Amino acid sequence: MLNNITQSNPLRVSTPQLANKDYQMVREVIETISENWRDHPSLEELASEVGRSPTQLQKIFTRWAGLSPKAFLQAVTLDHAKRLLDEDLPLLEASLELGLSGPSRLHDLFVTHEAMSPGVYKAKGEGVDIAFGFHNCQFGKTLIMATKEGMAGMAFCDAGEEGATLEDMKGRWPRANFYEDMAATAPYAARSFDITQWSPDQPLRIVFIGTDFEIRVWEGLLKIPLGTATTYSALANDIGRANAPRAVGRAVGRNPISFVVPCHRVVGKSGALTGYHWGLTRKRAMLGWEAGQVA
Repeated sequence: MLNNITQSNPLRVSTPQLANKDYQMVREVIETISENWRDHPSLEELASEVGRSPTQLQKIFTRWAGLSPKAFLQAVTLDHAKRLLDEDLPLLEASLELGLSGPSRLHDLFVTHEAMSPGVYKAKGEGVDIAFGFHNCQFGKTLIMATKEGMAGMAFCDAGEEGATLEDMKGRWPRANFYEDMAATAPYAARSFDITQWSPDQPLRIVFIGTDFEIRVWEGLLKIPLGTATTYSALANDIGRANAPRAVGRAVGRNPISFVVPCHRVVGKSGALTGYHWGLTRKRAMLGWEAGQVA
């Protein structure tokens, strides 16, 4: 019956046919980007290649791939950038190899995706100054770490555990220059734990330092509403990685900015709290405190 309807009205296409057509188009765009990433094709150029308008391509590609054509191009370029930097290629030479205008453009690419320069990625934090300080909060003591760009780390501990917690966080950026400066970190602590200071007009500036996948997971965490929880599998589905809940779980566990980036709002499939790097008792306290704020 479906075939008869389709044949009698040539303007009507069955859903499976549309899905297959969209899939082939997305596949063609991915191949074009993968083969021509050095040329940095624009959305308009990609759309022209597949006979669609830029708006149509943006919508269909994002629905299928989970990110926009521009974001996919940036991810491909960033992947090649990491490879070149790992091979100790000079920044100018790496920039030209990537088809970029120079080191400043390469720097922008890394800052956009990882909030860190390519040199920092390559040197594991070498040359980066990170202030730290311990402060009291509702959940014990919190260790705040901040660069000049914003807060880069938040961890928790009980009295007497400060040294171990500091070493744990330092291990994430082993070559960075750490120095104690409670005056620099105190404003971040105050704004993080005082709900009256939470304002979209003055957002708390945070710095993500991680892989593309980790950053995508952490961005997903920020979308979990206050006073609610989700599961690892649901989070994986929300970020377009439904087939990788374990990898998502590992990225959640590596979240360097606890509480502010609410990894504590992720629970097991059965509703069990499961693990939390800073202790299940603290996780229960956070969820309970948040529930009280929205009651």
